[in-house]
Amino acid sequence: MRRRELSGRMKLSPESSVQYIKGVGPARARLLAKVGVHTVEDLLFLFPRRYEDYSATKNIADLDDGESATVVATVVSVQVVHSRSNRLLSVVLVRASDLTGILEAKWFYTSRDKQWIERFASRFVEGSKYMFSGTIKREGQRVSMLRPTYEEAEGDADSSGKIIPVYPLTEGLTQQHLRRFIDNAIEAGYLDGLPDPIGQELLDKYSLPTKAEALREIHQPSDPTRIKRAFRRIAFEEFLLLQVGIALKRRVRIEAQGIAHAQDGPLVRSFLESLPFNLTAAQKRVIDEIRADMESTRPMNRLIQGDVGSGKTVVAAYALIKAIQSGYQGALMAPTEVLANQHFNTLKSFFTPLGLVVRELRGGTPKSEREETYEGLRTGEVSVVVGTHALIQERVEFGRLGLVITDEQHRFGVEQRAFLQQKGERADVLVMTATPIPRTLAMTLYGDLDVSVIDELPPGRKPVITRWIRASSRRRAYEFLRKEVARGGQAYVICPLVEDSELMDLRSVVSEAEQLEKTYLAGLRIGTLHGRMPSSRKEEIIAAFASGDLDVLVSTTVVEVGVDVPNASVMIIENAERFGLSQLHQLRGRVGRSSRQSYCILVSNASSSETKARLEVMTRTNDGFEIAEEDLRLRGPGEIFGTRQHGLPDTRIGNILRFMGVMKVAREEAFLIAERDPQLIHDDHKVLRMELNRRFADWLDLSTVG
Repeated sequence: MRRRELSGRMKLSPESSVQYIKGVGPARARLLAKVGVHTVEDLLFLFPRRYEDYSATKNIADLDDGESATVVATVVSVQVVHSRSNRLLSVVLVRASDLTGILEAKWFYTSRDKQWIERFASRFVEGSKYMFSGTIKREGQRVSMLRPTYEEAEGDADSSGKIIPVYPLTEGLTQQHLRRFIDNAIEAGYLDGLPDPIGQELLDKYSLPTKAEALREIHQPSDPTRIKRAFRRIAFEEFLLLQVGIALKRRVRIEAQGIAHAQDGPLVRSFLESLPFNLTAAQKRVIDEIRADMESTRPMNRLIQGDVGSGKTVVAAYALIKAIQSGYQGALMAPTEVLANQHFNTLKSFFTPLGLVVRELRGGTPKSEREETYEGLRTGEVSVVVGTHALIQERVEFGRLGLVITDEQHRFGVEQRAFLQQKGERADVLVMTATPIPRTLAMTLYGDLDVSVIDELPPGRKPVITRWIRASSRRRAYEFLRKEVARGGQAYVICPLVEDSELMDLRSVVSEAEQLEKTYLAGLRIGTLHGRMPSSRKEEIIAAFASGDLDVLVSTTVVEVGVDVPNASVMIIENAERFGLSQLHQLRGRVGRSSRQSYCILVSNASSSETKARLEVMTRTNDGFEIAEEDLRLRGPGEIFGTRQHGLPDTRIGNILRFMGVMKVAREEAFLIAERDPQLIHDDHKVLRMELNRRFADWLDLSTVG
């Protein structure tokens, strides 16, 4: 029997390989895998990036200057023009006609890769029809769009009145391919095979369509209002699943038996009295919350949110001392060697005068020291260990682990965090983050934790003055930096790349340091730092900067956390538009760590309204939570943690801010379900339980649930 005949008789399900969808096959399945589509279900949940409404298109002759519009026109010529005055500047010029006029679509590129530009231009075929969307510039009869979005139109088919989904693509796949594959899957009846965890009662209560109806509307849209309703339905399911899991975890934790630590005794009092500074009111409030947790019979599971420099480490030290006082050990795990080393040095300075042994475990720890630390942890001689992922090695055994602290938890996987906690018996958990998390997002990311916020900086700290300048003013910025160094300060210069890129006109650490040594900062002591360096070399550079042997540190975002040099008073961030708001705020937190007035200068030739809005937020406020809320509004949750949604599960919706109302009602319903049916055994909840375990069991760690 031939393979085609065999596959035609196979009983396929939504979890079957996408290659068996009519028109796909093995070759196109490999292309679909590049956009995250492996199964039929993945294909049905490949949501459009946007929709183009053909009923809203305009004739070229009717376009007005400054308006945003969509036109359908036939390409009449394609040109690539390389500038004679600027060897890096090229323009791709596409002229297209709809019989009422000519539209000029332009793309400017600053690149050495002229072959890539020629390939881009070859995407446009003379005589073919395309849809162009963008902002109109009209000068008399001359009509143009700068960097419009575009796609090939639907051939000669009549698209008037249609709403067309536009999907994410990869080379070798077209919009027509994806629409046809998805239509074929829908026509084959795969929507009916998708499990639907939302019962009819909830669908009626919130006027939601079934999952099948929602997905059909998303891919074969009929009306903008129905599209929004369909996405709300998918969002409701995503939030309900996550919040039911969180509610069940929280219920298990509250009912569990934990360590009841003793009340504060002489050791804790000696620690607090030995501090060379006064605690802020916010630190005292959080310490009170931790004290109540640790003295209760239920396990502590608390998140401490605190802006950069707010003093979270001192609060964590209090929790460690309290655990040690009760006869337990503590462990603090950090995501990077730089941050782990900083925590180690801080805790060692606190604890060594009290006669307590603090050790460090990192990838670069010498073998003899590692062996000594392993033995000390087993016997209980070591009271506190600070480290990176090295703490979760099998060889790390504790005599009596009672407290686990994780810093910047979103940078660790669920399994890594759980593995460290399991090295103790009923150990308390404290999570710290200097990444301000909007309350709306924290409900999803840390919904099962009790939350404390340190919303006050130590006395004497001055807000960092932040300015945004164009690249043409760079010389003045570096002259200001020189003056600050002459007054005894130090400075950071942050670049987005390690080395120059052929395809991007961006500042890089290597070339920037070389240029600065020859030009603006000639005569100053300049060091470079980036993630590709060996750990030992990184530590050497950071130590030289901290001791004042370097005036300027040119670095990538490797300094984002863990580098604490109070004398640094200036930071210049090149190509600031390349960073998310929260990341810019984290970088800015490397200055302003003393009573000295500090400055952050953002260098960017940003032109888009969104980018301008982000940079203006940075100049307006130093409040990390306000910045995080704005980042969430502008760019979605992924940007809060960098390029990936670290710590977030793979949800099927994008920016959750669009669905905040949906999340709130889904959370209410989820907690009601968890209260009434904690085992999810009722008939109405069996599909919900199945989907919860299939989709999010690993992220939620539901091993203790049910």
